[in-house]
Amino acid sequence: MAARTPPRSCDTFVALPPAAAGARLVFGKNSDRPSDEVQEVLYVPAAAHTAGAPLECTYITVEQVERTYAVVLSRPSWLWGAEMGANEHGVCIGNEAVWGREEVCDAEALLGMDLVRLGLERADTAEKALTVIVDLLEKYGQGGNCMESHMAFTYHNSFLIADRKEAWVLETSGKHWAAEKVEGGVRNISNQLSITTKIDREHPEMKEYAKSKGWWDGEKEFDFAATYSYVNTARMTTSRSRYCEGYKLLNKHKGSITSETMMEILRDKESGINMEGGFMTTGSMVSVLPQDPNLPCIHFFTGTPDPARSVFKPFIFVPGITELLKTTSPTFGPDDPVKKQPRFQSKPDRRHELYKKHESAAVVMETTKGKGKEMLEKIQMLEKRKISEMESILQNGCPDINQMVNLFAQCVEEELKIYG
Repeated sequence: MAARTPPRSCDTFVALPPAAAGARLVFGKNSDRPSDEVQEVLYVPAAAHTAGAPLECTYITVEQVERTYAVVLSRPSWLWGAEMGANEHGVCIGNEAVWGREEVCDAEALLGMDLVRLGLERADTAEKALTVIVDLLEKYGQGGNCMESHMAFTYHNSFLIADRKEAWVLETSGKHWAAEKVEGGVRNISNQLSITTKIDREHPEMKEYAKSKGWWDGEKEFDFAATYSYVNTARMTTSRSRYCEGYKLLNKHKGSITSETMMEILRDKESGINMEGGFMTTGSMVSVLPQDPNLPCIHFFTGTPDPARSVFKPFIFVPGITELLKTTSPTFGPDDPVKKQPRFQSKPDRRHELYKKHESAAVVMETTKGKGKEMLEKIQMLEKRKISEMESILQNGCPDINQMVNLFAQCVEEELKIYG
């Protein structure tokens, strides 16, 4: 039996009007993963396919659909799915590891990260993405190791799904699930079940299954989190603390939450939201989703660890975007250890160019006081300038679509120049 890691993972946030400033939704997520894991940012264009053709996900093959939407993803570079991302229709999804009374499936199935990508590729609204995910969950199940190592790290998944108009929280336990529509204000998810009695959609057998297990008496009001949560509550103290701290931070800024506010929350180390140590924040994302369909959605990604010393770089969906070469990791095809047995004997170097330069710069920031401070100030100035430029676009629309084609890639180049 492989050793198991303790339960740790990430945080995802959303603010809707009137909590968010202006007629916008603001979405944010930290991806907390093993500290030596590389997270890449890649763009996948819209495409036509043969419906029913095999689609190879991380561990299993599913049936492809006739049409997939363009997506931008932040993902651990060894797998197919994504920790978080957005599509051309302004749908954003992030997922979290959750544990509960239901045994976690070790068998290889769809990872929660696969479900994130599939939801983004196949749905043009948040609620449709929810439907895509639960349908795939029913058909293929969830399970498999979520780490590129011999250490077993398996879990159920929760999702925060947003679009220009609304947000949904979807929480799962095996094949059973509950969903809550977020109708205003703020909402966050962490590594615990958080849907209580407000259940807007559910698995048809969710309550009867809980009753058959003796988790619910069928009389008192049904509370999904209370019913399906892991009974040893001491195990989940850390995630509960992060969940509560995240909620406090959101509420502290309620009514004036902007992209910068969300970035500040994701950078907060005292709360544990910006995680350090063996598990750390390896990638971060913030999205601004205007309710006005004539204005573009703007998605910021770091593509590097620790948002406190990273640049949130903007991305806008426009025709003609090319591959994001300097944040895309090398591929190894059939020679990739993930595809071989026995698995995980050796890990290839998956670092992309930005990751390598950022890694070297992080050492300078930590060890060379003057130079490190100067470098940090320069990347902070770069980010502030980009946020200001994006705010102008959110107020007035895109001035030149051709400039947006290389928006993210150009910001990466400017960041690389600072690192030298």
